Amino acid sequence: MIVNMSVPDVVREIITNNRSIHDCLKMDLINYTALAVKIQKDVEAQVGGPVNLNTIVVAIKRYADSYEKKDEVQSESVLKNARLSLTDGIVDVKFSANDFGTDDLVDLMNRFTQIDPDYEFFRLTDSFRFLTEDISDVRKLLESFPSQKNIFQTGLAKISIRISPTQNRSDVVSYISEVLHNDGIEIVNAYFGQDDIIIVLREKDAAKAYKILHAEISR
Repeated sequence: MIVNMSVPDVVREIITNNRSIHDCLKMDLINYTALAVKIQKDVEAQVGGPVNLNTIVVAIKRYADSYEKKDEVQSESVLKNARLSLTDGIVDVKFSANDFGTDDLVDLMNRFTQIDPDYEFFRLTDSFRFLTEDISDVRKLLESFPSQKNIFQTGLAKISIRISPTQNRSDVVSYISEVLHNDGIEIVNAYFGQDDIIIVLREKDAAKAYKILHAEISR
């Protein structure tokens, strides 16, 4: 599953993963242009090239507008009619794109497929990531790359969320982040797949998060 991140996706990820920025933006306590200047280098690094400051400002404003839209439709959850699935025992693996050629990457994907056919693959500008089952064969595969340091994170679970194609996915991630945060659960990461949104959490929080989100679907 290959995913190329757009400027709005990168902005959403940066804000979602920074609780201070997230909360200040939601409370309208931060200047959009000042925030754009602050995150411009990070956005350009993930997109892989120069990004106009105004483009980042627009992406921030659209993300901020999602809070207002959510407040206006409290009577109906943005997760209404969504479908959830929970998988625990997940490892998040990150490789630097500079260390692999195309043939090497294809070979690596084939090796992951032989171990876990249901793995998730996300292609970013400077790296690529695998979400896969944390089992001994996966650990052995990772140990075969001694030059790659600190490439995986364990103790994780993922919640796959399938929503309507017409639903704005950034709005959904913003909504989920806030709902879980209010119950003391923080998202480790979030990825946009071709059909699903993948929310990565600490395994200890997964069951509670699933219950909360399932209740939102039924609300």
